[in-house]
Amino acid sequence: MENSKKMRTWLDEMNLTHPLVIAGPCSAETEEQVLKIAHSLKDTDVNYYRAGIWKPRTRPGNFEGVGALGLKWLQKVQKETGMKTATEVANRAHVELALEHDVDLLWIGARSTVSPFIIQEIADALKGTDKIVLVKNPVNPDLALWLGAIERLYAADIKNLGVIHRGFSTFEKTKYRNIPEWQMAIELQSKYPDLPIINDPSHITGKRDMIFDVAQTALDLNFDGLMIETHCDPDNAWSDAAQQVTPERLVEIMRDLKVRKESDPEEKYNKELSNLRAQIDIIDNQLLETLGKRMKLAEGIGALKSKHNVAVLQSSRWNEILGRMILEGETKGLSEEFVLRMFKAIHQESINHQEKVIKS
Repeated sequence: MENSKKMRTWLDEMNLTHPLVIAGPCSAETEEQVLKIAHSLKDTDVNYYRAGIWKPRTRPGNFEGVGALGLKWLQKVQKETGMKTATEVANRAHVELALEHDVDLLWIGARSTVSPFIIQEIADALKGTDKIVLVKNPVNPDLALWLGAIERLYAADIKNLGVIHRGFSTFEKTKYRNIPEWQMAIELQSKYPDLPIINDPSHITGKRDMIFDVAQTALDLNFDGLMIETHCDPDNAWSDAAQQVTPERLVEIMRDLKVRKESDPEEKYNKELSNLRAQIDIIDNQLLETLGKRMKLAEGIGALKSKHNVAVLQSSRWNEILGRMILEGETKGLSEEFVLRMFKAIHQESINHQEKVIKS
């Protein structure tokens, strides 16, 4: 892939004084709904008005979008409010219709990004376009798939590219609808630092009351913008009701977010420091999540030992773990003293959990 700076011009030329904002309903439901929301957003920080025309659903029977009819509603949004428009495309037919109706920004959804066949079909249909094209991360946490989609579009001479981080599916029960896996987005940024990256806190959280915190983390990590689903009557939305906010709440979110600007050397230092601290916070949370899972396994071992009347402390097993972790820690630049202290504390907590199970 050639120098990615060629792909950043569309964002640079906008000369924004705030992060890029893409907002609007998850789904275009009716012409009245689309226009009402658009008019409520036209004098806010929103740069692109989004609305799902085709809605790929996990299972059939749910609302799957109004189809091409909704594109005419987006044209009315452009005419009546002057706002630029955005929608998701999932195949060649979608692309052709969106271009025909002069949609300003197209994004490729997470379910499409997982398939190189679909991406290639969309890339061929978009070949040479000057429209902005954003690629959501694939449903599963696979950085190669995400990068592969970008490279296929770039090879099709689509210069105005960017990505959307919307989180990843997991079989585990977490507080998120889609776990952020921030490290994956950070790695993509490190590979292509000039490729605009937009955060989608609506799909990451699945809950409107968590959107602000995720959006703030994204900005602390130097993301370029946000895609936030917005609806005048979120509770009665036809799709993804729980994760949409009202236009009034969107204005509050954008007002309260802290955005650092590089105006002097000290400000640049503070911005870099905030970014590094944000990355540390993410890893710290991951450590706690992992330790919590480890203790659940320890409780399972405690139950098994209780059933078979086996002692909690198994010295040979403990010494084996400790020796292996010291050697592994050395390869990560960790001192033997630190590894010993850390794993002794983990081991003691594991024993406490096992004894609690046995006593109960």
